[in-house]
Amino acid sequence: MKLVHYIFLLFPCLVLAQQILPEKERARMVDEILADRFNTILPELMDKTDIDMWLIISREYNEDPVLRTMLPATWLNARRRTILLFYRDATKDSIHKLAVARYNVGRNIESAWDKEKEPNQWKRLVQLIEERNPRKIGLNYSKDHNIADGLVKTDYEEFLENLPKKYRSRIVSAEQLAVRWIETRTEREMIIYNQLVDITHDIIAEAFSEKVITPGVTTTSEVEWWMRQKVTDLGLETWFHPTVDVQRSSEELVSHLYSFSGRPEDMFILPGDLLHCDFGITYLRLNTDCQELAYVLKPEEKSPPSFLVNALKEGNRVQDFLTMNMIQGKTGNQILAKALSDARKAGLRPAIYTHPLGLYGHSAGTTIGMWDAQDGVMKDDGENYPLNPKTVYAIELNTTVTIPEWKRDIRIMLEEAGFFGEDGFRYVNGRQTELLLIPRVRTYQGN
Repeated sequence: MKLVHYIFLLFPCLVLAQQILPEKERARMVDEILADRFNTILPELMDKTDIDMWLIISREYNEDPVLRTMLPATWLNARRRTILLFYRDATKDSIHKLAVARYNVGRNIESAWDKEKEPNQWKRLVQLIEERNPRKIGLNYSKDHNIADGLVKTDYEEFLENLPKKYRSRIVSAEQLAVRWIETRTEREMIIYNQLVDITHDIIAEAFSEKVITPGVTTTSEVEWWMRQKVTDLGLETWFHPTVDVQRSSEELVSHLYSFSGRPEDMFILPGDLLHCDFGITYLRLNTDCQELAYVLKPEEKSPPSFLVNALKEGNRVQDFLTMNMIQGKTGNQILAKALSDARKAGLRPAIYTHPLGLYGHSAGTTIGMWDAQDGVMKDDGENYPLNPKTVYAIELNTTVTIPEWKRDIRIMLEEAGFFGEDGFRYVNGRQTELLLIPRVRTYQGN
C-alpha cells in the first residue's frame, strides 16, 4: 500500500518526464537540427548578408558565442584552436563547411587540415582562402551586438599577420550574419519550442500550487529552490536562477529592480498574496523565459478578487498592443514607441522590455525596449536592427494598476514566448489569461 501511495505522489513528475528525451536521443535531435540549419538556413543568410566566406575562430574554453551553437552534441567545448570556414558559392548553389582543425567537427563540418602536410594552422587557413578567392571575409566583431563580437584580440592579430595584404581589404564585420544565424528558427525547432514552453508552464503550475506552497509556512526562497531542483531532477538546465516575489495589501509598490535584486529573501507566503515568478529552462539548446502570476486564496474564497482579475486583463491588453505592432522591417525602437503610445492612449501605464529568445536566453535580434530605457535602446539591436520573420521573443512587459481596495499600486508583470513568422505573430504555447490559484479550488468539497 505504501508503494502505491509513493507512485501516486510521483505521478505528476512521471507525466512531465515522459516529454523529456534521454541524453542519447537529445544528442541525435541536436545534430539533426544543426545539419538542417547548416544546409538550409546558412546558405540563405550568407546570400542575404552578402558574405561569401565566414570565418569563426575560437580556442578551447574561450568560445565565440556563435561557435558554441555550431558544435555537435558530443562537443561540449571547442578543441585547441578551432577555426570554422564557411564558403558560399551562389552560382553553384553550394556551401563548403570546413574546419581548420585536427578533427572533423561532428558530421557536418569536415577537417581540412593535415598537420603532417602543413604544420602551421594559419598557413593552412590562408591556403583555403586563396583556393576560393572570396569577395568578402566575414569575421565576428561588432560594437553593438555582443553575441556577434566573439573574435578575441590575439586571434584577430595572428590572423592578420598571416593573411596576404590583398585580402585584408575584403574583411568585413559578420555581425548581421551572426545575428541572423542566432535569431532564425527552423520549422522543426518551432515544433520543439512548443513542447519546451509547455514544460516550463507545467513546472510553474506545480510550483504555484498546494503541492509546493503551504501558506504561512512556505517562503519565496523555498519556492525558488524547489524550481531549481525540479529542473535538475528532470535532467534539464536553467539559464538563470528563478525568482519569486510577493505583492500584498500592506506594502507599497517598489521599483522594477525589486523583482531581480534587493527584495527580501524568505518572505512567508500568506493568504491574499499576489505571487509572481520569473523562470526559464534550457533544453535541446533552446531557452524559455516566462513570468506568471498566482493568487493565494483566503479562507472560504473560491476565486481571486475581481480587482486582480481585471488587473491581469490590463496586462494582457498591453501584450496585445505590443504584438499587434510587431511588423516585419520595423526596428525595435519603432515598435516600442508605437506600442507604448497605443497603450497609454487606452489609459494603461505600460513598460515594455521584450528581448529575443532562442539559442540564448537574452539572445540576438530585435530588442524592443529595456526596463530602464523606455524611450528606446540607443544601440544597433534596438535603434537600427529590424524585426525579421522566423524569430522568437520573450514578450516581457508590465503595467501599473491602481488597486483602491489595497490603497496602493501593483505591477502586473508578464512574460511569454512568442513567434514572429511570415504570417505574423503567435504565442508559442499560449499565454496566461487567468491567475493560478493556491490552493486549487475543490468544488466537490465546497472550497
